[in-house]
Amino acid sequence: MGDPTGFLKNNRKVAGYRPVEQRINDYSEVELQLSEDERKLQASRCMDCGVPFCHWSCPVSNIMPEWQDRIFKGEWKEAWELLQETNNFPEFTGRVCPALCEASCVLALNDEAVTIRQNELAVIEKAFELGLVKANPPKTRSGKKVAVIGGGPAGLAAADQLNKAGHMVTLFEGTDRVGGYLRYGIPDFKLEKSFIDRRLDIMKEEGVVFKTNSYVGRDVKINDIMKEYDAVCITIGAREARDLPIEGRELSGIHQALDYLTQQNKTCAGDKVCQDSLIAALDKNVLVIGGGDTGSDCVGTANRQGARKVTQIELLPMPSKTRTDSEPWPLWPRLHKTSSSHEEGCERLWCISSKKFIGENGKVKKVLACKVEWVNENGRFNMKEVPGSEFEIEADLVLLAMGFVHVVQKDFVNELGLKLDARGNIDTGADFKTSVDKVFAAGDANRGASLVVYAISEGRGAANAINEFLSK
Repeated sequence: MGDPTGFLKNNRKVAGYRPVEQRINDYSEVELQLSEDERKLQASRCMDCGVPFCHWSCPVSNIMPEWQDRIFKGEWKEAWELLQETNNFPEFTGRVCPALCEASCVLALNDEAVTIRQNELAVIEKAFELGLVKANPPKTRSGKKVAVIGGGPAGLAAADQLNKAGHMVTLFEGTDRVGGYLRYGIPDFKLEKSFIDRRLDIMKEEGVVFKTNSYVGRDVKINDIMKEYDAVCITIGAREARDLPIEGRELSGIHQALDYLTQQNKTCAGDKVCQDSLIAALDKNVLVIGGGDTGSDCVGTANRQGARKVTQIELLPMPSKTRTDSEPWPLWPRLHKTSSSHEEGCERLWCISSKKFIGENGKVKKVLACKVEWVNENGRFNMKEVPGSEFEIEADLVLLAMGFVHVVQKDFVNELGLKLDARGNIDTGADFKTSVDKVFAAGDANRGASLVVYAISEGRGAANAINEFLSK
């Protein structure tokens, strides 16, 4: 620990965001960065705890105290070397991870946590700046071929690890660009796509083969893959979106959040969008149904598109602003948070249930909603409508951001006859093996919709299992 009293002398300082009036007019990243000197002071707050709970809570097991110390000392190369041991893509998690580690920071017991996420981002960006991040192809090849199906964070992590192990890796991506949810689900104002392309260029130089517009089960036959490759890793995510099948669902102007976000990300990439299928918020009353991060991303996008008003509703109660007794440290607490998108303009309502879509001439105009309460009945919370609480919300555009239920089961998942778990995802053991020989699954396809950092962890775990399988 470079400065044993750093946490006593320096308060937590976050970089903050660009001014609302500036960022609302573009899709550039909203988060700012501290100067190098300020970042070193933030790193000095790490206490190098005897039991680093930040390490315990991190899905990829980043060894935070060690590289925090290197930041403080200005040893950026050493910090990067430590970071890359556990995380293939800190430039992604440093931007979009909710920082589970910070919730478990020992300093957070009676002070504010170390800015671990932003410190991580500073390390990887400094490493790129110094030219440390270079292609390093494996010196020998195993002669084994592995197919990775799905180009999101889990697939990319699996492909990266398997390639480093010397196997010949081909990644099949169904869309026109690799990245999965990173590419088309997260807005540019949170993750500019040039950072994905920068990493992909390195992976290509190291030997990973990327095949885009190769939707397995449609463009590519799964039987051909099974014949050609020694192992298959399925990382297609959990893209079966949760719907809202209430009266009026057939009205136009009601869309899944991912369709909306994908379209805007394609527009930012310079792609032309057919006007007949354009989802535009300009001068509309926008209702976002779902209070999570995806809903927040819809809010920020709608504001940038010039929405007249944005309302976000959530079925659950508003979370506490501080830890509750049911979520003590070092557990991850479900807290009420205001995102950069919310700061840009949004009315947020909690304990609201949607009852009916109301339209005119086939287009949605309003949503009939009601208030609900959650009642504890024999240890189980049940939702009940509050009598007489019905009200209408003006809505020319409705975005369903209610999460995903399970992996898309049609096409090759059913064709292979993969066993599914009770939730409808691909069933695997701790070794990531599916019910079909030499086929593995990881990420959201295996565990259900989750965080990018969990996807990377799953991809790394599956790669280790596949490497062991191929080594027998």
